[in-house]
Amino acid sequence: MSFPISPVIAQAAAAQPAGGGMSMIIMMVVLFGLMYFMMIRPQMKRQKEHRALLAGLAKGDEVVTNGGIAGRVDELGETFITVEIAANVKVKVQKGSVQQVLPKGSLKSV
Repeated sequence: MSFPISPVIAQAAAAQPAGGGMSMIIMMVVLFGLMYFMMIRPQMKRQKEHRALLAGLAKGDEVVTNGGIAGRVDELGETFITVEIAANVKVKVQKGSVQQVLPKGSLKSV
């Protein structure tokens, strides 16, 4: 009976370098560390800043929402705020949709 692979070639292919598995584990740890510092940590920092922004909202602050609506905060609730975008025109939006707080006096028409 004849085998297509000679025994010498089969033995040479089976031999693996020592410590090959350890370098793969080290590379995975380094990759996870890089991903943490490049993606996860900055996102957590932005979330923390946004929570602080929402906690500091007060009546009379001038804000811009994610949809681009700019106005003055008229009422504050637990999850919703009322934003006055023009004289006697009020819009109720979710508190989390506030993107930024503008400096006082930025909106002259409201």
